[in-house]
Amino acid sequence: MRYFLIAGEASGDLHGSNLIRGLQAEDPEAVFRCRGGDLMQAAGAELAYHYREGAVMGLTDVLGKAGKLLRNLKECKRDIAAWKPDAVILIDYPGFNLRIAKWCHARGIRVFYYIAPKTWASRAGRNRRLKAWVDRLFIVFPFEVPYFTEQGIPFTYQGNPLLDAVDAHDFVRPVEGRYIALLAGSRKGEISRMMPVCMAAADRLSALPGWEGVRFVVAGAPARSEADYAPYLGGRPNVDLLFGRTYDILRFADAAVINSGTASLEAALIGTPQVVGWSTSPVTAWIARRILHVLDHVKFISLGNLCLDREVFRELIQEQLTPEAVSDELRRLVEDTDYRARMLSGYAEIRRSLGGAGASRAIARAMIDTLSK
Repeated sequence: MRYFLIAGEASGDLHGSNLIRGLQAEDPEAVFRCRGGDLMQAAGAELAYHYREGAVMGLTDVLGKAGKLLRNLKECKRDIAAWKPDAVILIDYPGFNLRIAKWCHARGIRVFYYIAPKTWASRAGRNRRLKAWVDRLFIVFPFEVPYFTEQGIPFTYQGNPLLDAVDAHDFVRPVEGRYIALLAGSRKGEISRMMPVCMAAADRLSALPGWEGVRFVVAGAPARSEADYAPYLGGRPNVDLLFGRTYDILRFADAAVINSGTASLEAALIGTPQVVGWSTSPVTAWIARRILHVLDHVKFISLGNLCLDREVFRELIQEQLTPEAVSDELRRLVEDTDYRARMLSGYAEIRRSLGGAGASRAIARAMIDTLSK
């Protein structure tokens, strides 16, 4: 079989790479082409386009790059038409991927959507498009099962592939001594909003008794470079920037500050006490709040908290994301042993909620079975 995969960010690249390995195990003759990243390429896919060229965050970023996005859509359609896949596998990234789904469906190309759009949180109107244009959803969170059942959209749930990715990792300590992990996101916009807050919080903590020797390790995002972080580091001798070591950095950290996203769930599975931060442009924030006011059942922005429908770890959103709030929460995570223990107990519940091992291969087998019908 020939599979064309499309991912638009680092988390999709990770999920896509694990899925490729699952498909290879179930379909040894499989051939892959992708718009994704380094991990999908390393797993065996021919890389047609790297996601770092088109990543955007929020409405204002989309408007600023509208022309480029339209060109990317045209190039992607031409590529799919020329390559003639048996199936196109869309991984999250709904603003782009739903347009591809419509185009593929109109031409009789089988469409699988892996890591479904979060229509339970916003833009529920997209469910009509999913039902019309996608052959099958492959969802990865337990709380999505009743939601998509109610929507009447065909889906498969086989657990969450992050369990396999975390448990298969060979952890190696990245730096000596005590440190706090800082994960500022994978997009430039996220980095520009998170890093100043993280650095100011680091400065506040370093001035406190007992924190003088604690380092701060920034986990450089895939597809980013030192130049993306350099404006914020300010020559601080107690801050390290490391690339390609995110799981290792999380595993040995006393605590972590994490931009909301897949990394917060990875931290929960690895067992790192965390505080999540999220900030965006004022326009995007206003729109998001209007949406979530209507959808009052969505109480959290972090996947781990959503899995249990309660706050396992704190979320600092928009105006709440300040150096003072971040440093105060880090102190509590490190110094309050009872608070830390309750969080780790919640992590164990999150892990149990995501099912057992082998999700990537089980999803691959389900895709192959669907194609054979």
